[in-house]
Amino acid sequence: MQITCTINGKIHRFDCAPETRVLDLVRDAGMTSVKAGCGEGECGACSLFVNGRLVNACLLLAPQIHDAEIVTLEGLQEETAAIRESFAEHGAVQCGFCTPGFVLRAYDYLSHGGERSEEAIRAALDGNLCRCTGYKKIVEAITKVKS
Repeated sequence: MQITCTINGKIHRFDCAPETRVLDLVRDAGMTSVKAGCGEGECGACSLFVNGRLVNACLLLAPQIHDAEIVTLEGLQEETAAIRESFAEHGAVQCGFCTPGFVLRAYDYLSHGGERSEEAIRAALDGNLCRCTGYKKIVEAITKVKS
């Protein structure tokens, strides 16, 4: 089947099976910030935006993105610069595998006027897992993102 979509502003055409995961298509297109984590939509490592909505790419199949606009962390470098800097400043990067998903989750949360309290940020991060350590530094980094 033929799938056409826009990824980070560029049109991509894929010839793939209908059961192909969007995660695999996007990674094959070179967007390595989208990680293959749990494969069950539990960890958020494969987070990306589809038509402006943050979703887990491991749960989507190729036909679901036909004619869609996909945005990954590679496409939001300028918009997420302050978040990424805050993660680095506060030691919230750990191994880095989950970081792109957390950065996109934080960007989505903050760009929608998310409250900067610890409790609200922890609730907003529900759906993203870090297997290295706790979430203290991640929450601290998001709390202190410069506007």
